[in-house]
Amino acid sequence: EGAELATGGTRRGIVVSTLAEARFFAAGGFDDILYAFPVPRWRLAECSALAQRLQAFQLLLDSPQGLEMLLQNPLPAGKRWLVWLKLDCGNARGSPTDPEALALARAIAQGSPELVTLVGVYAHCGNTYGCRDIPAVQAIARDTTAAVLEFVAA
Repeated sequence: EGAELATGGTRRGIVVSTLAEARFFAAGGFDDILYAFPVPRWRLAECSALAQRLQAFQLLLDSPQGLEMLLQNPLPAGKRWLVWLKLDCGNARGSPTDPEALALARAIAQGSPELVTLVGVYAHCGNTYGCRDIPAVQAIARDTTAAVLEFVAA
């Protein structure tokens, strides 16, 4: 019920951190889910099943190896992997200033979009967990926004 309220009743655009959550929301009628964790090979079959079942099941990518894994395991029936490039916002979870991240973004976007499509970039601000007040969270949000916009512009 909370997720339905959070999505304004659309049951779209929800982010989960486990595949158990993804299956739960899919069973509840959600058809646009982002699994916000880079997919380990041993979870690929579960992700494939969800991607085939849902209108939009999206994944995070943070490495060339992850991209290669998806390219080597295409989805059937005209479906494609929908991916977000995971960027670091100050807590060592990818890097918006790392030249390798930019090369990976280009490889996804220009590679085989009929198999793997770049949807966007994603930054998880886990570095806010230790903040003691709202201004500290706002400072991290400003820095993250600036870094992501700089990355996207590049």
